[in-house]
Amino acid sequence: MRARFSGVYSQKLPLEFWRVAHRILGKLFLDERARGEDTTSVFHRRVKKRGCPTLSPERVGGSSLMPKKLKRHYGKGDLHFITFSCYERRSLLGSVRARNLFVRVLRDVRERYGFLVVGYVLMPEHVHLLISEPRKGTPSKVVQVLKQRTSRALRGRKRRGSQAQLSLKFPNQAGELRRFWQKRFYDFNVWSVEKEKEKLNYMHANPVQRKLVRHPKDWPWSSWSFYGNGDRGLLTIDPVD
Repeated sequence: MRARFSGVYSQKLPLEFWRVAHRILGKLFLDERARGEDTTSVFHRRVKKRGCPTLSPERVGGSSLMPKKLKRHYGKGDLHFITFSCYERRSLLGSVRARNLFVRVLRDVRERYGFLVVGYVLMPEHVHLLISEPRKGTPSKVVQVLKQRTSRALRGRKRRGSQAQLSLKFPNQAGELRRFWQKRFYDFNVWSVEKEKEKLNYMHANPVQRKLVRHPKDWPWSSWSFYGNGDRGLLTIDPVD
C-alpha cells in the first residue's frame, strides 16, 4: 500500500482522537482505489461526522505530531502529491508578492534538481504540489530547499556566507514568529491516471472552495490555466500521460 497520511498538524489531542483517526485512515486507504474518492476529503468529512476534533487546517500552536519515524515511499516511479503549510497555518502567502516569489523559487529549484511540475496551487496558508521524483535527491530534499529559500527571501534574512540580502520583508502580521513554514510535509504517492486527475481537480478547486475567487481561472497561482486554457501561466507545467 503506497499511500500514507503523513501531514497532520495538531496540538495535545486526546488519545481517543488518534484511535478514531487511525481507524478511519486504515479503512480509507484500503478502500479508496475501489471507490475512486479523494482520501483527504473523505477523511475530513468522516472525522467531523464522528464528532472528533477536526484534522482540517487550523491555526494551532505550531507543534507537529506526525510520526517521528515517518517512512516515505520513493523510487517507485510515482508522482507525489505534496502539501506543506505556513507556520501555525497563518496566511503568510497572503500577498501577491509572496506568492509570485514562491513561483520564482519553485522554478529555480525545479531546474536545479530536475523534477516535473505536473500541477500546483498556492493558497494563502499552504501549498499543494504534484511533482515527479527529481533526478537529483528526493522529494524531501526538494521540499526542504523550497522552504529554506522562500523563508530566507520572505523574511529578509541573509544566507550564511552571503553579503546579499533580499528586500522582500516578512509579512507584518507574522510578527515575531520563530519560522515561516510548519515542520515537515504531507506526501501522497499518486500511482494512476485517475489519482492524478483527482489531485489536479482538488488543487484547482481549492481557491473556489475557499471563496477566494468564483472560478479557477481567476486564481493565477495554480496550474489551472494550462489544463483549462492551454496557457503557460506563471509557471511552465509538465503534463504526464
